[in-house]
Amino acid sequence: MKSRDIAIVGILLAVGAIIRYMSLLIPGPIVSNLVIAFYSLAIILIVPTFREALGIGVVAGIICALISHSFFPPANLVSEPIGAVVCLGAYLVLKERFALAPAVTTLLATFASGFSFIIIALLAVAPTILGTYGTFEAFLVVTVPIVLITAAVNAVVGQALVVPASRALMRGARHAAPAQGARKVDES
Repeated sequence: MKSRDIAIVGILLAVGAIIRYMSLLIPGPIVSNLVIAFYSLAIILIVPTFREALGIGVVAGIICALISHSFFPPANLVSEPIGAVVCLGAYLVLKERFALAPAVTTLLATFASGFSFIIIALLAVAPTILGTYGTFEAFLVVTVPIVLITAAVNAVVGQALVVPASRALMRGARHAAPAQGARKVDES
């Protein structure tokens, strides 16, 4: 991955982390996760390799696990890499097909991350969770709407930001190219 791409991913993950941190003000066992929208945007903008997307997901998972007040933060260490890989795969399939590919890609990434988080967390802490929240069905009634709402919000955010972010990157690339060319001439 180029250093420019690493910077893009870092900036977008930082923005997502700040928003995620601010969401800690909202009480509850599970909160929405806008980090997914921002790592999805990073993946859409730079179209990394599979391993790079997995790495982005791992970093996002660490961020989410560290600044989470969900009932089982370590589930983020698995759910975010799953979301990142799904994001890359979905975008590669959809990018040439229609204009709403970023929204659909982010929606699918959020579904993959959110539902895998619920499954992992439920398997890891089922006796505690079910003892606190009642039945399995009651647990799903509480958690599934959060994933669905977060997916819808993330899809809107991803679609809304992809064009301005792409333009900003193109503008930055145009300004960087002449400076690099001038440096090469001076070095000769």
